[in-house]
Amino acid sequence: MSEHGAYGQGAHSNDSDRPAQSDQHAPKAGNEPSASPAPGASTEPAAPDLGSAPNAHSAPSAQPEHGAQVSTGTTTEGNGVPDSAIPELVIISGMSGAGRSTAAKCLEDLGWFVVDNLPPALIPTMVELGARSQGNVARIAVVVDVRGRRFFDNLRESLADLEARHVTRRIVFLESSDEALVRRFESVRRPHPLQGDGRIVDGIAAERDLLRELRGDADLVIDTSSLNVHELRAKMDAQFAGDEEPELRATVMSFGYKYGLPVDADLVVDCRFLPNPHWVPELRPYTGLNEEVSGYVFNQPGAKEFLNQYSELLQLIAAGYRREGKRYVTIAVGCTGGKHRSVAMSEKLAKRLASEGVETVVVHRDMGRE
Repeated sequence: MSEHGAYGQGAHSNDSDRPAQSDQHAPKAGNEPSASPAPGASTEPAAPDLGSAPNAHSAPSAQPEHGAQVSTGTTTEGNGVPDSAIPELVIISGMSGAGRSTAAKCLEDLGWFVVDNLPPALIPTMVELGARSQGNVARIAVVVDVRGRRFFDNLRESLADLEARHVTRRIVFLESSDEALVRRFESVRRPHPLQGDGRIVDGIAAERDLLRELRGDADLVIDTSSLNVHELRAKMDAQFAGDEEPELRATVMSFGYKYGLPVDADLVVDCRFLPNPHWVPELRPYTGLNEEVSGYVFNQPGAKEFLNQYSELLQLIAAGYRREGKRYVTIAVGCTGGKHRSVAMSEKLAKRLASEGVETVVVHRDMGRE
């Protein structure tokens, strides 16, 4: 189902701003919260978990279920795959409109394989498929939307199945106050999925009652009543990104103004203040990738100064983007035809960004169109 209100509609939608409130860990009975193991690590049940028993191991069967071929070694009883291959699992649930889609998008940006609105009964199957992916799927996040008693019962059965397989999993529960949820649903003029013929508050009350037990089982509860999108992302980063600063990926794109502005550009810079190599007959056939063309461009007055100063400006912008949780930026560098000046400048600019630790990709949109 779609997220609503401040956190938008549909899978992975944008959220509107809300101020911050505390989140809390909700350890399950008999366990203390602990950090999730690294992908591919041994999957001894890690706290918090419900009543986990010691791992039971057996030799792999000669014919694993579904006929999949797996390497020999220690396996978890009953599923025929090595324990080390079982992916880490995060289950995202919570109140409609509380930010599930935003939390899922954050994990997706951190490299998790995210499945939105997967029926709870299929969660063990998804984990098994991940385990059989030969290490290609080491971390899975599943967004679970519990809209009825049957779905809730299926989720409880799936959690019991995962526990029996000793799958390391965490439950992240997003909640919010009634006032905040009502405000978010009203802002998008959408009914609450459980309100039926009643009011929004009736749907919220029904959902809160349905999810009360799941909230109590959650490893992490985040109250988004006063959080905006960036604050929620920061909380998710703090839990799942480790000590590393959120990574920023930059696409530096050269383009020609005569072909139109790139529609996906975040920043646009114009290189038409520099003399055009097109009017130098011996340089005209070549592109800005050519050393002679690049040398011509950067020997022009102001070219090197522009590169230096714009690179410094981008470092300032990149620092701000990281603080705000922005992970992708497209920098468009234009000239008349997108062949000479913008290409040469894009190449130099990308190298500067890469030297400052920004993951950078260069795209020459219009080079070769003439």
